[in-house]
Amino acid sequence: MPCGACKPNGGGRFLTKILTFGVLWALVIYTLYQFRSISIIDVPVPHLNSRFLLQKRLDPLTRHAESTTESMDLEPFVDKSPSLSEDNLIDDIQKRMPNLPIVYWNKNKNKPMGLNSTCAKFPSMFDLEFNNLYWQTLHTSNGTFQLWGAYLDKRQKNRLGPTVRILGMINRIEPTVVTYCHFWFDGKKDPVIGKSFEYKYIWYKKWGNYKQGIYQPYLVACVIPQKYRDHIPQSVSLVEKQCDTATNNLRVIYDKPPEKKDFAVCVKGLDFLHEDLSVKLVEWIELLNLLGADKVFFYELQVHPNISKVLRHYEREGKVQVTPINLAGGQPNAPSFQHLYLTKKTNHKRQNELIPYNDCFYKHMYQYKYIALLDIDEVIMPLEGTTWKELMDKVLPKALKINKEERASYNVRNVYFLDDLIHNHGWFKEIPRYMHMLQHVYRTKNFTKPGQYVKSAWAAAAPATPIETADAQLHHYRADCVKTLKKSCEEFRKTSVMDTTIWKFKDPLIARVTATLRALGFFHGNEISTISVVRK
Repeated sequence: MPCGACKPNGGGRFLTKILTFGVLWALVIYTLYQFRSISIIDVPVPHLNSRFLLQKRLDPLTRHAESTTESMDLEPFVDKSPSLSEDNLIDDIQKRMPNLPIVYWNKNKNKPMGLNSTCAKFPSMFDLEFNNLYWQTLHTSNGTFQLWGAYLDKRQKNRLGPTVRILGMINRIEPTVVTYCHFWFDGKKDPVIGKSFEYKYIWYKKWGNYKQGIYQPYLVACVIPQKYRDHIPQSVSLVEKQCDTATNNLRVIYDKPPEKKDFAVCVKGLDFLHEDLSVKLVEWIELLNLLGADKVFFYELQVHPNISKVLRHYEREGKVQVTPINLAGGQPNAPSFQHLYLTKKTNHKRQNELIPYNDCFYKHMYQYKYIALLDIDEVIMPLEGTTWKELMDKVLPKALKINKEERASYNVRNVYFLDDLIHNHGWFKEIPRYMHMLQHVYRTKNFTKPGQYVKSAWAAAAPATPIETADAQLHHYRADCVKTLKKSCEEFRKTSVMDTTIWKFKDPLIARVTATLRALGFFHGNEISTISVVRK
């Protein structure tokens, strides 16, 4: 075949290839153009970090078309308070760390204070040895002291006379190391030095943990020398040798108002990081207020945010005071792990509880006639009347008939209101379901044995007295009995009885709790109206 005959056919194939390539190239260009028109912030890119995304969002070339200039006029709500002056900072530190003599130190920081330039110098706040934020440390040749607080005890029946009691933990049982107390007084540049009188063990050794190396709770007695017994020390340090410069310095707390109020309540460290007991807590605080508690003093380990919201609310109202606390020495303080530790190490937990209880008592013993020790699931309930004052007005004459001596404390027998007892009886429609104590009015018939699981109201230094069960009982609201009473608990359940003593507070308690929960934003949507329907 002649060559010229094949040219047209070959030319057709070549043109087809050119056209196909052109179409494919156009598709590629179109696809790239469409992809480029999509903002990168609209495409999910899981491996890009937020910083890169923020940069792209702020890039004017990729900003959303619907963005307007209105955003340029928005003003974020931030705290624009001026920085604290040094004096205001000192005041803030004092509020946060009441056991630190920061105000006294600040007043004297530029004065040479001590016996001389090398002996018993007043320690700078910056040279103290702190442990776990709030504790101060003394290392000795035989044991380590972790010190929490110091309190002036000038009670008339104190056999030692005016004494500063230092509360803390020592990793020794029956410590024998000799220590000295440096007392610092206003207007005096040198310390008054006295030998510590005793290490008072505030734990019963038969309860357990009576071992060397475990931090044990103690009160160290520093008796004020005779010449200065009418003076009030501003701070105190504990040292092993008289001339040592102390690594600890505690503000001596002594708050004695002209007149005492009636009742305060002390609550051990709250450990409820994952349990939202906020609504129950509101009901409990309001009930104590109705009973006549002037103030409730809480110690806080770790709590749920809703519990914090409740506590802050009542702090603003002046009904409670919250003191942060943690565990001394090498004990864990990390969130959750601390709770696990306290759950598994029951004796350690009990020993640690003695720190807030004693701190609360010694801080406030001059301010109140009675200080009650309660957990947030316990209430001292008078059988007659509606206040603790009425109760004590009835109890005191009875006690004095038996013995004329003033009592140190009065304790109340425990009775359980278990959560599951209500399951057999249903809910009370006239009472909102969120009123836990008002809804749970079935209790165990029998009280715990005398002296077991009782709670006290402390008064002056003298013998203790039980309050008759016909006058008051300790209402204990629990899901179950304590572990040591498991065998008795089944019998308790079989003999439950209805006890509506608390209902004498029903109307004011419901009104107060509901108003507080509403003010704190615990109700949403139509929940309030739903509750109203149920109550009708």
